[in-house]
Amino acid sequence: MTHPEPETAPVLALEGVSKSFGAVRALRGVSLRLYAGEAHALAGENGAGKSTLIKALAGVHRPDTGTVLLDGAPVDFHGPADARDAGVAVIYQEPTLFPDLSIAENIFMGRQPRRSLGRVDHRAVKEATADLFARLGVALDPDQPARGLSIADQQLVEIAKALSFDARVLIMDEPTAALTGSEVARLFGVVRTLREQGAAVLFISHRLEEIFELCQRVTTLRDGAWVASEPLDGLTEDDLVRRMVGRDLDELYPKQDTQTGEVALKVSRLTREGIFTDVSFEVRRGEIVGLAGLVGAGRSEVARAVFGVDRFDGGEVEVLGNRLKPGAPSLAMHAGLALVPEDRRAQGLVMDMSIERNIGLTGFSDTSRAGLMNRKAERSRSLDWSVKLQVKYARLADVVGTLSGGNQQKVVLAKWLATGPQVLIVDEPTRGIDVGTKAEVHRLLSSLAAEGVAVLMISSDLPEILGMADRVLVMHEGRLTAELTRTEATEESVMAAATGRAA
Repeated sequence: MTHPEPETAPVLALEGVSKSFGAVRALRGVSLRLYAGEAHALAGENGAGKSTLIKALAGVHRPDTGTVLLDGAPVDFHGPADARDAGVAVIYQEPTLFPDLSIAENIFMGRQPRRSLGRVDHRAVKEATADLFARLGVALDPDQPARGLSIADQQLVEIAKALSFDARVLIMDEPTAALTGSEVARLFGVVRTLREQGAAVLFISHRLEEIFELCQRVTTLRDGAWVASEPLDGLTEDDLVRRMVGRDLDELYPKQDTQTGEVALKVSRLTREGIFTDVSFEVRRGEIVGLAGLVGAGRSEVARAVFGVDRFDGGEVEVLGNRLKPGAPSLAMHAGLALVPEDRRAQGLVMDMSIERNIGLTGFSDTSRAGLMNRKAERSRSLDWSVKLQVKYARLADVVGTLSGGNQQKVVLAKWLATGPQVLIVDEPTRGIDVGTKAEVHRLLSSLAAEGVAVLMISSDLPEILGMADRVLVMHEGRLTAELTRTEATEESVMAAATGRAA
């Protein structure tokens, strides 16, 4: 599918690029053109080939076939340094700065201006950094240490560093995943400034609304192959989803009607000083209860206290009528409680362990004898749940860190579902995963509720809350401010409660 492109030559392009890793064909004849002054989105499900394409542009991977073109001429990047010197910069989701150096020192590390006798000209470094931030229209102190900077500020430092190399192409890989709404707005302002100054921007995000807000064109990949390159003007989110998954996504929120049963989780007047106060709610068998609110409202902290990860100062937690001891996750597990945490990489998985070992971590007592792991039982358990959740992997013995984000999330879910929970708490269950996998996770949560599991779902994705929850609880500044039925819950009513405007 082709559409008219700008008449000027692209700054950077791929023509018919293929790349394989063993038997896996990550890219199959992919073409892409990036133009000066344009933000170009790269869309596709996890495993579609986006990361491999980025690395081909950035000199990390050399294509097996096809050509990389810079200003219309073929180039052969032998490594990231070659790409950087040619003006291609990548801003990753998680920046890597030296925490004990200042912002200015991070930007000019290894190439500081020098005075006579080879001494570093600190004044020149500081002034050059201030000029870069002035170009970006942001206020950061060049002398501030990198330690303690927010992810959003760290990304701005990385962008300034790219500008210091005279970058003409800026590749942004999921830059908004860990940002608040105001931080996203500031980042988009910076990107628009760069576009106006003539930079070509390649933007990767699972948030379709961001693609439509920021970008002018989009290239879609599916299973490593090019599907379409086209203007976003006139395109709808449904159109883009259809190209990404190869089918109509009829139900992103496949909510089943269920019969609710007895109270499975009862939280009474839960309080943790300075974090949340007097939180009370119930979740019944067969019910999905959504917990909504703005970032910092205390939702994740309540979940951690309920599960026993964090201690609380007052209140009670009961699972099926049994009062839980505070600060004891192992006892919560034995009572039938499971928690899928917000940060799967830092809290949900051991990234250097295998897939089967990660799934088996919650079942050590069931798959061991006399303290020794029964590897056959562990493997059987892991294989069973990997099949049930349709985890895509080469071998169960592979390190879990090699999986895509969506498949990592499935492994976290498998780990906890293998315990046979009566109450499942899921914190941001679909953050950072593609629309196809998101629908699978929603279908799974709905089927669990239909089987009688009580589900507490914390999400910052308001359509997800409205599409999946039987009831919606809303928090604002550490307190519950509303409890809404499925029919009462609208974007307006939830946001009113989340911002403290509801009675």
